[in-house]
Amino acid sequence: MPKKLQYFNIGGLAEPIRYILHYTKQDFEDYRHDIDTWPDMKIKESLPYGQFPIYEEDGRVLTQTLAIAKYVARDTELIPADAWQRAVVESAVYTLFDYWKNVTPYFLEADPVKKEELRKKLFDETIEYYFSRFSKQLSENGGYFNGKLSWGEFVLTGIVEASNLFLKIELEKQYPAVGATVNNIRNLPGVKEYIAKRGVYKLPAKFDDKK
Repeated sequence: MPKKLQYFNIGGLAEPIRYILHYTKQDFEDYRHDIDTWPDMKIKESLPYGQFPIYEEDGRVLTQTLAIAKYVARDTELIPADAWQRAVVESAVYTLFDYWKNVTPYFLEADPVKKEELRKKLFDETIEYYFSRFSKQLSENGGYFNGKLSWGEFVLTGIVEASNLFLKIELEKQYPAVGATVNNIRNLPGVKEYIAKRGVYKLPAKFDDKK
């Protein structure tokens, strides 16, 4: 059976997986659901944990972005051979998701007052806290988390792009070391062609507070 990745018609948490699949030249079905009509309870209840992304292969289903990203990167140079190096990369991607857990409540919050409180903390504290540290690690390792291209830089790129979209910022300009790494990923063979074909994502109307 062909490989199939299901997510929404935006980048978000599936984009690192798409990038890895295109870079490693794996054929797959990129199935996209309409985020503006989500949740569709019939679909949601059919999913293992009621959420996307999900990855299907040979009749089996895998959930969770990082598990999927690491799996599709297996048997490639994107997974370090050394156990310590693998752990360093995994530490970085888990920390990226620690950061992202602070972003999700902001764009899901409907109350204007609470939303502004979350926004202020994000912009005054959270972004600088995490991205100053990501920048330092990348700068000290030649633009990578551990000195060599890995699946971690693909996850970084996806998180940066999702942040730019949902927070209406440009993290690459604020943190040049991060920007250099993201630009490198975007220009990799397979990824570059996919982005050109895909086009630019637009913020879904349901999340646009017009700020």
